[in-house]
Amino acid sequence: MYRADFVASAMQEAAQRAIEQAEAIRLSLANQECFANAILSLSRPAPALGRAFARRRKLLHTE
Repeated sequence: MYRADFVASAMQEAAQRAIEQAEAIRLSLANQECFANAILSLSRPAPALGRAFARRRKLLHTE
């Protein structure tokens, strides 16, 4: 392995670690409980959200 290959590989690995660390969300126990409760007690979407999705489907021509 050439030095340039080694440097490129090391830089790629460091970049990947930085991205993984930046994407991780760390919550305190209280925030974890709050997040879980919010997920478990979801209510029906508001009518405006349904209309927004309908407009999006129409604009993007997706089904």
